[in-house]
Amino acid sequence: MARKGKFPLTDWLETHWTTPAFSGWLLAILALCFFGAATNTMAGWLYVLSGTILALLILGAVLSVRSLSQIQVRRRPLNPVSAGDDLTVELIIENRSKSPKTLLQLWDLVPIILDDSKSTAIEAIAPKGEQHWTYYLKTQQRGVYHWHEVELRSGSPLGLFWCRRSQEVPAKAVVYPQILPLNHCPLIDTIGQEESDNRQSDRRFQGANEGVTKALRPYRYGDPMRMIHWRTSAKYDEFQVRELEVITGGEDIIICLDSGSSWIDENFEQAVIAAASLYFYASRAQLNVKLWTAKTGVIHGNRMVLETLAAVNKEEEDQKQILPKLPLIWITENLASFDHLPVGSRWLLFPPENDKIASLFIKNVRGLVINSDQSLQTQLQKIPQ
Repeated sequence: MARKGKFPLTDWLETHWTTPAFSGWLLAILALCFFGAATNTMAGWLYVLSGTILALLILGAVLSVRSLSQIQVRRRPLNPVSAGDDLTVELIIENRSKSPKTLLQLWDLVPIILDDSKSTAIEAIAPKGEQHWTYYLKTQQRGVYHWHEVELRSGSPLGLFWCRRSQEVPAKAVVYPQILPLNHCPLIDTIGQEESDNRQSDRRFQGANEGVTKALRPYRYGDPMRMIHWRTSAKYDEFQVRELEVITGGEDIIICLDSGSSWIDENFEQAVIAAASLYFYASRAQLNVKLWTAKTGVIHGNRMVLETLAAVNKEEEDQKQILPKLPLIWITENLASFDHLPVGSRWLLFPPENDKIASLFIKNVRGLVINSDQSLQTQLQKIPQ
């Protein structure tokens, strides 16, 4: 949005031609007074004085327009940041003329949803020289932000007239959602493990003797005697029991954000943060993790996932993307959407009301109900129901 002046007429004159400053208006009134006095008295020196002032005004108007000619503004590409970090914006103001440019004002018309417009004053730019302007924007919310206009204003060299011109300098700022540092996440760790698989794994572990030991721990009542590591037990003079590696099915994990449904704004933002945090937790665990949204379908790759989550909106257009028939994590606000989840899936429910949902019993599907009054990071590290 362009920066507007106080009066539409002067604003139009300033952007299309030039408009008098206070001193310019004052000199114009003096010129008219001298001219009126000269007409009444027929004094030649009054005509000369009014003509000199008029010539000075014309010179000031022409020079103020020329002061903004041959100035080109360029912008450095904006590096993506996460919500809460500062966005660095750098512009380069280039003087392509053979004479210096002095006393300039510059506005970068940032979208109001991101921040207020930023401005700076430039004392002088040498002939064929450049001036760099760097400023920082506080980012509070994820999103993809675009803006195009940069405005230049000058009253140089006499300060009698103001001239303002805009240039198209496109900018695209990508603000990624916040990623919570999860130390563990049972919702991810247990996905795709069915009871039958666990029983088979337990039987294999009970009969195993070598090659699958993960760690040793003190003996607890009920541990099988064949799991005792006798050599270490003799060394520490107490029973030490082997802990065995957990065998998993190795399936893909799909994190699905129900972006095609209606959401409460706060819940949707928390859901996006949860999706990003779960994705990167699974990625750090070297799992084959992907993201699904109603608009994009299944995607993968850290940068693509982050850009998708930065731009995703609630109730976005459904491109008829079909849910994968694999264990997935379904993030939604809609209870009715649980009916057709694949076996072995998990869910993350953000209730639309403040009503407390004690538990949800869904065959072959487990998950978490997110309470808006509690820390999202803490809740994502809980064991699913």
